[in-house]
Formats: sequence, structure tokens, C-alpha cells
Amino acid sequence: MNKPLEKFATQLDSALLADLRGLAKAEGRQIQSLVEEAVSKLIAERRDQQPRKEVMDAYERARTRYASVFKKLAE
Repeated sequence: MNKPLEKFATQLDSALLADLRGLAKAEGRQIQSLVEEAVSKLIAERRDQQPRKEVMDAYERARTRYASVFKKLAE
């Protein structure tokens, strides 16, 4: 089942757009599919860089509980 698409407009550097058009032609794909792939990868990459909430919560608990130990280790 195809997800509904929504139109949007943006601007690109002319050389970058030319490269994108060339890549689409070389791969026999539409620019739309390349842009969608690139945006999906960017979002996934950035999302993966964020620590999970449960990890950060555990870190904060450990930092609070063992503050004196961490201070001594830093000396």
C-alpha cells in the first residue's frame, strides 16, 4: 500500500541539482525517489545519534549516586 505523498518546494545549488538529475537518469529513477531516500537516511542517522531516554536516565541516576566516586577518580 502506497503512503499518500505531499508536495513541498525547496531550492538546491544548481550544480547539486544537476548532479541529482544525472544520478536519477543514470539509475533510471525519479528525482523524487532519490530525495525521499536521502531524507529518510538523514533522519534515521540523526535519530540514531540521540541517546535513548532510558540510557540517559540510567546515566543520571549513576552520576547522582556515585558523584563522590567520580570526583575522586577525576583527582
